[in-house]
Amino acid sequence: MLSQVLWILWLLSFFFFQGSFIRPGSCKEESKSPSRTTKPMSPSDFLDKLMGRTSGYDARIRPNFKGPPVNVTCNIFINSFGSITETTMDYRLNVFLRQQWNDPRLAYKEYPDNSLDLDPSMLDSIWKPDLFFANEKGANFHEVTTDNKLLRIFQNGNVLYSIRLTLILSCPMDLKNFPMDIQTCTMQLESFGYTMNDLIFEWLDVSPVQVADDLMLPQFVLKEEKDLGYCTKNYNTGKFTCIEVKFHLERQMGYYLIQMYIPSLLIVILSWVSFWINMDAAPARVGLGITTVLTMTTQSSGSRASLPKVSYVKAIDIWMAVCLLFVFAALLEYAAVNFVSRQHKEFMRLRKRHRRQRIEEELVRDSRGFYFRGYGLGHCLQGKDGTAVEGATVFTAPPPVSAYYDSDGLRKRFVDRAKRIDTIARAVFPLSFLIFNIFYWITYKVLRHEDIHTAL
Repeated sequence: MLSQVLWILWLLSFFFFQGSFIRPGSCKEESKSPSRTTKPMSPSDFLDKLMGRTSGYDARIRPNFKGPPVNVTCNIFINSFGSITETTMDYRLNVFLRQQWNDPRLAYKEYPDNSLDLDPSMLDSIWKPDLFFANEKGANFHEVTTDNKLLRIFQNGNVLYSIRLTLILSCPMDLKNFPMDIQTCTMQLESFGYTMNDLIFEWLDVSPVQVADDLMLPQFVLKEEKDLGYCTKNYNTGKFTCIEVKFHLERQMGYYLIQMYIPSLLIVILSWVSFWINMDAAPARVGLGITTVLTMTTQSSGSRASLPKVSYVKAIDIWMAVCLLFVFAALLEYAAVNFVSRQHKEFMRLRKRHRRQRIEEELVRDSRGFYFRGYGLGHCLQGKDGTAVEGATVFTAPPPVSAYYDSDGLRKRFVDRAKRIDTIARAVFPLSFLIFNIFYWITYKVLRHEDIHTAL
């Protein structure tokens, strides 16, 4: 019995010591297995290591400090283009501004991804170019539903920064050919604080300026050709980098033809109707003339309402002035017709006075002792002693007017002259206005064609 107990104890001790020798070996083998490699670094730990306080990165210092300048490549995407205002000479557009530069301090190899898209809040932790728009009059960011900003870092240290902006930019306009003009509006991107020794802006080689496919402007056509160039500025504080793009905008004539040119043309033609109205219908002709003049004046004022008060003459001013001149001339034409048609009355009055004076002079010479009172002829008899005999007065009627001239024939002659003026006006007014139109449209179409070639 004792031997069996000892045998059992020996077996237990054998298995116990055997397990103790195997466990250390198994643990050592597990530590050497691939499944127990180092745990990969989390994005948060990586960003803390890349841009944390212990990394030595300082956002206040530009890349390549005290070395070559930082080259910043820019490109823009135009999302909307409109609100081109002549009175304030500016235009409004919505753009995506993209900037890309290389910052060697942000290069990494520890993280497996080729690029990292970071939250916009990280923008305060890295260095950024101090770009601003030199011809900007107003701008605002977009924050709905979040900040419209993009920050992306690549393994080689390249940084992509994109932001959405709404800009109001100045655009000096030459309105001499308005509304057949072509305007050139610029956008200038400039560095505010870094000189060219520290920062240089450049346009992207491929598609530096992109436009949305559905972009439409109400009054203009945006030409596909866009001039890219440099506008380096020299100030007292140094030489600063600047790049610019020029947009060529061709104004459409449809609105102005419908609202200004065709109505004013019809008003001028309406004023010619008075040439066919009887000259005796003074209220009709005068009313038509005054109405067309006032309407043309209102039309001319409306054409200048949306334009700045410039000192030079515009194409629309010439058109409105000539149209107003034509309707005013039509009113003056009736004044001339009315005056000529009434000239026979004045002529008859003067001729009657002249004939009366001649009759009086002849009677005074031929009738001694006669006296005249008005048209009545009276005489008194005298005695031998020279005394007058009363009550012997005789009155004679004046000679009839028809005896001296033909009043109907004279009136007809002056009326014919007035009608001849109307007849001439019916041909002269339309012909002269047609000649003006030919010269006007040919001249400004040629100038418009030259402006297109100059702008492009």
